[in-house]
Amino acid sequence: MPIQSAGLLPYRHVGATLEVFLVHPGGPFWAKKDDGAWSIPKGEFTPPEDPLHAAQREFTEETGFTVAGDFYPLRPVKQPGGKLIHAWAVPACDLDPSAIRSNTFSLEWPPRSGKSRAFPEVDRADWFPLSQARVKILKGQLPFLDELQQKLTRA
Repeated sequence: MPIQSAGLLPYRHVGATLEVFLVHPGGPFWAKKDDGAWSIPKGEFTPPEDPLHAAQREFTEETGFTVAGDFYPLRPVKQPGGKLIHAWAVPACDLDPSAIRSNTFSLEWPPRSGKSRAFPEVDRADWFPLSQARVKILKGQLPFLDELQQKLTRA
């Protein structure tokens, strides 16, 4: 069975513009990467845990926020490495990217130094118009943006 992750894709309308909330991974490996590095807030879970519950938990761990409302399931997407990501779109207007508070992870840094440092799992977040989000998000997660746009266009 593939490793599974679950996440949330908050969205809002600012005038006629659809925006999505994405996060940038923390740590030294991602520090200088921007385009193609952002993600939906997500994390791994192990069945039989409910994927939506896992998505909500991971969202809170990575941002410090909780989101309530109508969660719209998106089709799971298999990543190039084989991980299966489950995602839900949720309307959310009041998320302030400057107020995120992420959990941390430890990493030996610098490599082979014997010193362990803590890094935030997410170092920043932002709202992006859909056209810009397509440039920022990891390529393997683009189908979530496509499906969200299709669902909202039909609504």
